[in-house]
Amino acid sequence: MEPEIAALASSAGTTVVTLMATDAWQRMREGMASLWRRGHEERAEAVVADLDATREDLLAALAAGDTDVEAELRSEWRGRIRRLLTNRPEVAEDLRRLLDEFGPRESTAAPISQHATASGRARVYQAGRDQHISER
Repeated sequence: MEPEIAALASSAGTTVVTLMATDAWQRMREGMASLWRRGHEERAEAVVADLDATREDLLAALAAGDTDVEAELRSEWRGRIRRLLTNRPEVAEDLRRLLDEFGPRESTAAPISQHATASGRARVYQAGRDQHISER
């Protein structure tokens, strides 16, 4: 079951940290708190405080343009969740349900297609999300 736990912890760590910068954060925070209360009641409040501190660190790093912090925080939470699952495998199903709540949804929107043409010294910039261009 170790590879299964590692995969679940990896997915959960990534999802938790990703959602910290979104409107869905409070729901995920409560879900993680509930999970820890079930798995390690004595550590639950400390974990919630750590989640809040991690969110503050992430938001500060994103505001400063520090992209390395997010990867570090994901790795940290993957490890914490893996240890929880290793010690309390019975919470794995609850974690799966929590992740399913935030998983990808089927979209009814039309697919997006981007096309561009440039000639001479022209430039084309396209992005599927945020784009920041610093040129002079």
